[in-house]
Amino acid sequence: MLTIHAADAVLGAPEGADSVAVDGGFVVSVGSYGDVTGAFPQARVRRWSGLITPGLVNVTAPALLEAAYHPDPREADELGTVPLTGDAVTALGMDDARWGASARRGLQRMLRHGTTAVAGHFTRPSVRTAVMRSGLRVHAPAEGDADRPVSLDPLAGEREPVDALGGPPVIGGAADLAVFAVRDTVELAAVGAGSCVATVLGGRLVFRRS
Repeated sequence: MLTIHAADAVLGAPEGADSVAVDGGFVVSVGSYGDVTGAFPQARVRRWSGLITPGLVNVTAPALLEAAYHPDPREADELGTVPLTGDAVTALGMDDARWGASARRGLQRMLRHGTTAVAGHFTRPSVRTAVMRSGLRVHAPAEGDADRPVSLDPLAGEREPVDALGGPPVIGGAADLAVFAVRDTVELAAVGAGSCVATVLGGRLVFRRS
């Protein structure tokens, strides 16, 4: 469905550009609200407050999904809500099915941090399946990825936003976007990806903060 995402600004776009139109999983226009809505008057419009950026790339996804357990909300009283690691995971006696369920919850949490791509190799069959079905893009790992602090926030460890972004929205490119409740990348670096208010993956709105 043809959709226009309008916010306060679009990262990497010319000054005055505050809207991105997507259709069929691809970006079809980037520009001012007036220009984009004028070109696509039939489009559905989603309005956001903040900065539209490309989706983030989480390079620590293998550790987050294959070495950490993301508790089910029904387990909160017993296990808490933060991911478990080390001996706490060993004590759970994990099997492949439970790893898959944990990975699905972890992937949902990544989407809530503006993540649209992951980097690395996944060795657990159920985790590989969860990643594949999530629709997240999968990139090969790069040098230095192993040194990053493991976090749901791809910007953790003083990582510059530009290093975690998949490239500016361009016409013809994949409609993988995030919207953060910030004014610019300086503020985004300061507050982190937890400020995400919406994530768009392949043109689909897969997360919206209520």
